[in-house]
Amino acid sequence: MSVKISPSILGANFCNLEQDIKVLEQHAVPVLHLDVMDGHFVPNITFGPDQIKMLRSVTAKMEFDAHLMVTDADSLLARLADAGVDSVTVHGEACPHLYRTLTTIKNLGMKAGVALNPATPIDTIKHVGHMLDRVLIMTVEPGFGGQKFIPGMLDKIAELNQYKQEKSLGFSIQVDGGINLGNIAEVVRHGASDIVIGSSMFNGSLEKNIQDFYAALK
Repeated sequence: MSVKISPSILGANFCNLEQDIKVLEQHAVPVLHLDVMDGHFVPNITFGPDQIKMLRSVTAKMEFDAHLMVTDADSLLARLADAGVDSVTVHGEACPHLYRTLTTIKNLGMKAGVALNPATPIDTIKHVGHMLDRVLIMTVEPGFGGQKFIPGMLDKIAELNQYKQEKSLGFSIQVDGGINLGNIAEVVRHGASDIVIGSSMFNGSLEKNIQDFYAALK
């Protein structure tokens, strides 16, 4: 199984973003994870489509993966597509018409995903699994970086992986929250194939951290 590393700029120093993105690109890191928060769905505010468009001017190569932790995801979709976002992940709790939201994402030419909070059951995706390019399992409560991994989420990753295999579904399993060098291999063993890394990637030497995380996956 090929495993993707997706650095989350939530853990970065925003004063150094352009330089950091160039370092990631030089090391062939394929995805940049963008946590969009509105201060309502989660108690934090980050950035929106305008700022993402500025980041897109720094790199044309990296996939931009936007995770929307917002109350009104639908209102942002067209602007995110225009900003150069390649994939969008939404929360079912914020999308009362989830099928329609996912259809809109696809029609805008982006990949579509659904995020599951720690207490959100896997059944949430039961009727839309065939539409998904990824399912994101949150292994912390969303809203802030630097939190500790919730150990019980390993079983949830394994459960989702089993469900995916049983139903022959094609989505990737993404994991976000508290990932570090000490637990990344275990997360992958339980079925994750796309690992979001925030604070542990950007604290200290970015170049060394990239090398260490890839080494941990070997």
